Amino acid sequence: MAKVNRLTTSSTCRLLSSLVLVQRFASGTLRFQLLRYDCYHTLAMRFVHAMLRKPALVRDQGHARTAPRPTSTGLHMHAPPELTRIVERVWTMSAARLTDIAKTPEFRELDHVCGGLYGKGKCTYALGNALRSLGLPCTLPADSQFLAIAPTAAAEALHEAFVRTTVNRRYLCPLDQADDLPHITFGANRVGEFTSDELAVLMDDQRLRRHFPTYQLPVKEYAQFRWLVVEEEVAVTASPLGRALPFLTVDFSTDFGEIDPHLGRFPKVVEAALFFLLLAPWEDWVQSQEVNWRAFHLPWIHTVDDDLFVWPKVPQSPSTLSREPDVVYDRHGKEIDLGEKPKVLPLNDEFETQLLQFREAAWVAVETARATPLFETPVVHFLVRAFLADGMDEIMAHMTAIEAGLGLISDHKKVQRPKPDPHKNVTPTNRVAARLAALLQDPGCVATYQELFELRSAFVHGRGGLSLISTSQRVSARNLARRAAQSLVNEGARFSGTREGKLEQLLDAGVRFL
Repeated sequence: MAKVNRLTTSSTCRLLSSLVLVQRFASGTLRFQLLRYDCYHTLAMRFVHAMLRKPALVRDQGHARTAPRPTSTGLHMHAPPELTRIVERVWTMSAARLTDIAKTPEFRELDHVCGGLYGKGKCTYALGNALRSLGLPCTLPADSQFLAIAPTAAAEALHEAFVRTTVNRRYLCPLDQADDLPHITFGANRVGEFTSDELAVLMDDQRLRRHFPTYQLPVKEYAQFRWLVVEEEVAVTASPLGRALPFLTVDFSTDFGEIDPHLGRFPKVVEAALFFLLLAPWEDWVQSQEVNWRAFHLPWIHTVDDDLFVWPKVPQSPSTLSREPDVVYDRHGKEIDLGEKPKVLPLNDEFETQLLQFREAAWVAVETARATPLFETPVVHFLVRAFLADGMDEIMAHMTAIEAGLGLISDHKKVQRPKPDPHKNVTPTNRVAARLAALLQDPGCVATYQELFELRSAFVHGRGGLSLISTSQRVSARNLARRAAQSLVNEGARFSGTREGKLEQLLDAGVRFL
């Protein structure tokens, strides 16, 4: 039997206390208190990090509405009368007598009633999060009482939070340095410019103000940038307390250093949306490839979860995004300093018309292709990885994306090849090059791929004299990887059979280009 480390009752309590503070620390509200538990900080963060990698748990920040969220039927859920009565009592509590909301008779009764109604056990911390999210009047300053919703509406929202089976999760991704991108919608994803009011709704400004009364969401600054907004419905598998304090569901026998090879830097739905956008020929649209073939960067993601039991976080500051001096000149040539403006990577004039082709129909085609065996290898992962990487890692990821899409195990293991093998003398590298040429219908790409693969091999095997990589080579790697991915998407629309069979067909058609 595997040995499991055991903690004493005292140390467990102290550890759980530190983990609570870690979560509150992440929201920026209890930074100074964390110093009391510094000896547990590293261990606590490891547990929290492991929890964050588990997609089944409802986590991150939340999203509440000023009225109860509609159910899947489009109708509001009616709260049990006993829940409504006790919520109305809680709503009348005075801030003057409030020291710890969880110790008040009204809150204890609410906790007891919820435990009886929903069979979830005590969920003190989760209830505290939910009441703040709904604007419990006694927790709000006098000048913020307007943020409190009616107690009947609060009871309905609380009831739904207990019985719902899914939550909506929204990812707001600033497209740093993006030019004036047109507004496009594909699937549950949107790209474009959003007004201050729209961003206030998307980031759930009212809920943030209920939790952090002195915080001001800088929506005017955010509105100067372009955004990718991705949404998904996530199954609820944890209890309310587990959703409020996710580390409570962590299995202490877990290997916290394990690596999920299929886990990317971003959530899967964000990676899927980013992959779709990366199929556009940005390297052809940018005005200065020497500066960057990318048309934008994605420095961080802000997650908004509409689960009332989850403690919300504030988004990162607009100062983390790229800005430059905003200087104009009057008719006399005098310089006028207007402060700062977002820095952009300028695109050619015709890009907007072409980008508008990347809408719903194109998204459906990508989703259809990704469901076929052509994308059972990590093509998406490595194309996105190349976008996020710097330097030689970018080249490596692009080359790996091509190999993931067009390579077979049998290229390196002759015993797995069909018998007889009509191409037994073709090297693994040339097998991929031949398939690439046939897929793209471009004989010239063989030499380009071979040159880039030689560059990759020289780097991997540490050969001396490796020269600087030119802009042309860098862009060529991106161009080949993107075109290969897009062509695989096109093949997916009419695909049948096996991936191995399709790649053998491409090899047969492409060897003449070697």
